[in-house]
Amino acid sequence: MEEQVVLVSEKDEILGVMDKMQAHENGILHRAFSVFLFNDKGEVLLQRRAAGKYHSPNQWTNAVCSHPRANETYIDGARRRLHEELGIHADLTQKFHFIYKADVGGNLFEHELDHVFTGNYNGEFQLNKDEVSEVRYITMEMLDEEMKANPEHFTEWFKIILQEYKHHL
Repeated sequence: MEEQVVLVSEKDEILGVMDKMQAHENGILHRAFSVFLFNDKGEVLLQRRAAGKYHSPNQWTNAVCSHPRANETYIDGARRRLHEELGIHADLTQKFHFIYKADVGGNLFEHELDHVFTGNYNGEFQLNKDEVSEVRYITMEMLDEEMKANPEHFTEWFKIILQEYKHHL
């Protein structure tokens, strides 16, 4: 069964649910969350999306980006995806939310009311290879340099979310 996303107004009022692919093809506003994880050195975790992903394969992005299910809170969805993608558990804190729209190629659009969480993690990972090919920690300074030199290596939404993150924090 196709995964569904929760459609919302700009005020986060639930309007219904829709197949994820249909929402992305039509650029319809839906709920999402993004997680930034840091280690004790203050480095941010990046994940490289698996080669088999239907959009943005092999690109680097933040620890987790996904969608809460119907009747699931943002934070519960974020915790679920941390476990499903990276095989970990971490304490998360919600920092802010905002709306963005990004063309991710292939006539697909992410139009999301995105709740951004942060957390700390220093342990081992059990990667779900269908979702994530590798992970690494990087300083924010090195990340900025890499993004300037090779923006095509990073997901479109991560570029937007990172700027919002820096603006809010």
